[in-house]
Parts: sequence; C-alpha cells; structure tokens
Amino acid sequence: MENLGKAKDPEWNTETNLEKMDKSYFHLLLNKRMVLNPRDDTKSLLHRLIFVSKISPELADKRDLAEYWEQQFLLYNQGESVSGLLLLYSSYTIHIMESSSDVLYCVLRELRKMQKRESRALLLEPRILVMSHNLPFRLFTQWSYKVLDVPAQYLEEKYGDEATDGIISECLTKILKIGKHLTKYPKGSKDIPDTVFDKVPELIIPQGFISHLLQCKQLFTPDQFLEFYDTPLNILLDSDQVWPTAVHLTPVQKRSVL
Repeated sequence: MENLGKAKDPEWNTETNLEKMDKSYFHLLLNKRMVLNPRDDTKSLLHRLIFVSKISPELADKRDLAEYWEQQFLLYNQGESVSGLLLLYSSYTIHIMESSSDVLYCVLRELRKMQKRESRALLLEPRILVMSHNLPFRLFTQWSYKVLDVPAQYLEEKYGDEATDGIISECLTKILKIGKHLTKYPKGSKDIPDTVFDKVPELIIPQGFISHLLQCKQLFTPDQFLEFYDTPLNILLDSDQVWPTAVHLTPVQKRSVL
C-alpha cells in the first residue's frame, strides 16, 4: 500500500520508446542508431567550407572584415560553434570555416547577397574551393584570423590552366599543415600573432594561387553552388516507367469502313 498513488518509473525499452517517437521505419532505425552509436551520428554534424575572394578596395581596415564575420556567426548560432581561419592578404582572402551544414549554407547565402550589393560589398567575386561533409574532427580549435604582410617572394605570378589541379592540391596541403601547426598554441586571441607564421613562412599560401583560383571558371560561385543545392532533383526511376504505355507512341491509323 506504500506505493499507492506513486507512479512507477517506466523501464527504458528502446524498441517501445522509439516506436512511440516516430512511426516510420526510417525514423525508427535512425533513432535506434543515435541511441546505440551516438558518436557515429555526431560526425555528420561537422562540415567544412573553404572559399577565396577579393577584398573590396573601399575597405580601409581589413580587421573590419574579421569583425563582420564574427557578428554573422552570432546571428547564425544554432548550437554549433564555428571554427576555422581567415587569412587576409592585401587584396585577397582565403577563408576556412567548420560548422554545421545549416551555418555554412547561411554563409553561402550571405555571400550571394553580398554580390548583389555591389558597391557596398566587403568581398568581391568569391569562389568555392572545397565543401567537405561529415568530418570526423575539427582541423581548427577556434575561429581566428590573420592579416598577412606578404613578402616579395609571395607576390602574384602567372599560372596556366593546366596548373589548376596542382594549385588546389597545394593550397589544401598548406591549410592542413597550418591547422596542425596552430594546435601547438593554446586558445587565445582570435587575432593570430605574427610570430606564429614567422616560424613557418613556407605555409603561407601565395597570393598568385588565390588570384589564379578566382579566375578559374571550374570553381563555383556561391550563387552557382546554391542554384544546384536549391534545385529539386527529378530522377526518373525504372519503376516509374510503365509498359505498355498508356498512350500510343505512334499515330493510330484509322481503318476504312467498307
């Protein structure tokens, strides 16, 4: 009688509770996987976007661009932090962002809006270098930026179209090495000190690489990328085809009545 009026703690039954949450078999399997293998599913929350762009000549202080992105990240905050690196050259940028897919697509849409502003745009002619999905871990521990005073040996050069693949590969290799190098330093100011790159000047991506990539038509602009992303995909499956057809493929010849 001592338990009278007290609700019994229900025993956790994975199958029963999952069935109550969602009726479809797909959601049943999805939720079961999240319960049994939570680490596997958290991997799909992390994605990486890398893009290059020109800096507006009207931007007097390049650090204003870093402040702008920090404010945007606060607007995009959906429970998922943003990590990455913004490299600011005299005329160009290369920006690496790691976050959820929703945040990264918000960034792409902001870049598209920015191009429509024209005279008020902080960035010009952005092109997407890489969009990576379902990453197992972050390359950068926080989001930071660096205004680079590029020495003479890294100024613009001319490259042929055949060099594009090699340039992309070298850029990605340098980015990976930069991420690994930054792990040696504790989290701190978002403005990376000069001493960090002074020790490894070979990791700085040449401006000529970025200039070449901005002219590369094979790389999508944010508008082109979002056009593919937002366009519904209509695929005709074999199961959608019915044979014999409901209508004749060729005109039916009328028989003459005798």
